[in-house]
Amino acid sequence: MSPDRQDLPAAVTDPGTAHGVGVSPPFFPGFRTLDVDTGGVRFAGVIGGAGPPLLLLHGFPETHIAWRKVAPRLARHHTLIIPDLPGYGASRPHAVMPRWTKRRVGAALLALMRALGHERFALAGHDRGARAGYRLVLDHPGVATRFASLTVVPTLDAMQAVDYRYAQRSYHWFFLGQEADLPERMLAAAPDEFLDRAFVAMSAATERVIEAPAREAYRRAFRDPAVRHAVCEDYRAALAEDLSHDEEDRASGRKLDCPVLVVWTLAQEKPGRPSPAEVWKLWADDITGKVTGGGHLQPEDCPDDVADAFYRFFAG
Repeated sequence: MSPDRQDLPAAVTDPGTAHGVGVSPPFFPGFRTLDVDTGGVRFAGVIGGAGPPLLLLHGFPETHIAWRKVAPRLARHHTLIIPDLPGYGASRPHAVMPRWTKRRVGAALLALMRALGHERFALAGHDRGARAGYRLVLDHPGVATRFASLTVVPTLDAMQAVDYRYAQRSYHWFFLGQEADLPERMLAAAPDEFLDRAFVAMSAATERVIEAPAREAYRRAFRDPAVRHAVCEDYRAALAEDLSHDEEDRASGRKLDCPVLVVWTLAQEKPGRPSPAEVWKLWADDITGKVTGGGHLQPEDCPDDVADAFYRFFAG
């Protein structure tokens, strides 16, 4: 049966089920569970800390626990809202169609923040979370006070720079983005192995980066067919609607209306190509750049560097 059916995956109605994947108190001691139904999504994750609101968005192939190493330091100065992205982890959309484009994800995240009483807020995203984050800022002027992007440039610029080396290294963009439901069927054969291969490619195969309990939480989430379908739809949207939305913004000259922090790894820098900060200058007038070591999963690989950069930037 095709996963494009409107009734798949079913909406979660039991709070215990909604938070059975990827949520474990030891990951976020002192935080409370996030369980909010708004914007067409029953959001799962955690909330903690005190101070101005800061929304933290994870990337592929993770869940909200990607922020477990950074959150304790940030929570001293901010109220942290850390959800699973719609369809990832335990955040369950009410319906899988229409597709969850970054525009739709951004609108749902805005509904989440407003449901929590935050009309204006800062946000930071890694990988797919950064793409949802910048779309939220572009589509909803005046909402974001500050925005931080980790390890990515906007989708339009990323696709314009693709060469065969990028395609070889980041093949998952084009595999997961294939028409339904071929990737879903193939992933069902070996979800753990695919996830482990992705972590190897991201220099995250060791326990120093992802300790065993977190790795198992990621595997447990990815074993869910609904999550795998959501991930594939995420990448299909990137190569279709998301790309078109970026092209429209580039043509109209629309830019992010808040200060932007761009954090990238030294490994991302390529001879003869602009740095990520230089690329982001096409999208915002107020750019701060920060380069780190480590691999793609910066919040888990170099959490101290990320926390330091965030502390300085979000303090204004």
